[in-house]
Amino acid sequence: MNLKIITAGLALSLTAAALTVSAQTSSFKLQSSDIAPQSTIALEQIFNGFGCTGKNVSPALSWSGVPAAAKSLALIMHDPDAPTGVGGFTHWMVYNIPVSAMGIAKGAGTVDGKLLPVGAKQAATSFGEAAFGGPCPPMGDKPHEYIFTLYALGTDKLEIPAGASQALVGFNIVGNSIAKTSFSAYFGR
Repeated sequence: MNLKIITAGLALSLTAAALTVSAQTSSFKLQSSDIAPQSTIALEQIFNGFGCTGKNVSPALSWSGVPAAAKSLALIMHDPDAPTGVGGFTHWMVYNIPVSAMGIAKGAGTVDGKLLPVGAKQAATSFGEAAFGGPCPPMGDKPHEYIFTLYALGTDKLEIPAGASQALVGFNIVGNSIAKTSFSAYFGR
């Protein structure tokens, strides 16, 4: 068989597969009744410490359009603007969210995680605790961007050892991702 025909056929197959995945994931949406996209995050979600005086309550999140191939979900809240020297600051990591879950309740990001969907686990954040840690950028910085990203994973469960670093957890989430959806909001002081 001619190599040009094989190459053209493979390119058409890959394009068709990419369009199918794109069509399947275009309806994958993440939202919050507490934080509107591109808005300023309210004091209720702001960290209480390091000079910030918020309530540190994790926001309610909901989603729709989860791809049919997804077997579990994971969430990362990240501040890429934080001047850490290591790629920003991670504020919340939740993994092993059942694909049947339709959201995460407001206030579920406590250390005990009792309001998280059954089976979901939190990983240590840049604050060093496996819980939600709200925004608290340095005084005088421009408002920081806080990105909430929901990942659809191609595995039922991530086997993460207790005490794993956020880098290891993030590596496993991104490495098993088949689709993702995000929104951003801002906070400065």
